[in-house]
Amino acid sequence: MRAGGAARLGLVIPKKLAKAAVLRNSIKRQLREAFRMRAGELPPRDLVFRLVRWPENMRRLARGGPEMRRQLRAEAEALMVRSLGARPA
Repeated sequence: MRAGGAARLGLVIPKKLAKAAVLRNSIKRQLREAFRMRAGELPPRDLVFRLVRWPENMRRLARGGPEMRRQLRAEAEALMVRSLGARPA
């Protein structure tokens, strides 16, 4: 935990899970946007989102598209709420 300042974000999206650069960048954009929308509410912490495997409900959406982006953002929001005790928006 950081002593002061703002929350920071780190992203790890391996090529093994998202082979296309377009997909990796799309995932990162969605996670950054979800973080940006909540940054003011979050305590000063370092957050690292690491894609280890596709969530079951997103496996069929791994090709990208608007539905994948919406679900990624919702998943990131749920993780921030659950792990940091932040209030849902």
